[in-house]
Amino acid sequence: MDFVLVHGTTQSPASWGRVAKLLTAAGHRAIAVDLLTPEDLPVEGYAQHVRDQYDGERPVVVAHSGTGVLLPAIAEALGARSLVWAAAYIPDFTGGRCLRDEARALLEPDWIGVDPAAEPAKASEFLFHDCDPETERLALDSVRLFSPEVLATHPAGPAPEVPSTVIVPTRDRTLRPDWMRQAARERLGVTAIEIDAGHCPHLSRPAEICGILTGSRR
Repeated sequence: MDFVLVHGTTQSPASWGRVAKLLTAAGHRAIAVDLLTPEDLPVEGYAQHVRDQYDGERPVVVAHSGTGVLLPAIAEALGARSLVWAAAYIPDFTGGRCLRDEARALLEPDWIGVDPAAEPAKASEFLFHDCDPETERLALDSVRLFSPEVLATHPAGPAPEVPSTVIVPTRDRTLRPDWMRQAARERLGVTAIEIDAGHCPHLSRPAEICGILTGSRR
């Protein structure tokens, strides 16, 4: 099976390195795509940018954090078989609100205004607090901002028609776990899979994430 791994708003594709290695060892193909472009694009442009980096068919597409905004469009462009929202924003498919409209309800108050790229100590506190020292070093090396305006302002289209899995880290200090649980139920009609981790479980708990992705943990 192919897995297309989409980095979040505060990290590069390198953040998926451990998960990709485990997926490959299990006999799958893992492609960590890079969303960064010289100029900001519309949502459809980012979807095509991912399409240009993937040469297969019907992958599982996994998105982290704020790039949940892009996940439906990426999935459509790739003909995805299923979607995975990993500590990710789930758009308001029926209400038409954008991420900016929901930021106060979605984000933990102490995270608002933090720039993890400029403040490594804050990155450790909010993003990587559950990492061991070696993992924290790797995680800090992966920090890179991706924050085009479209992530904040794009209104959601229709809900995706392919199956979704939602992973909620119960110790997330950036996105509210209770918000993600409720959005999973109300917007996607699924019960979230909870994991004892912070906002970046693909770094701190890669084996558990791999197990969820491959179906060995449900």
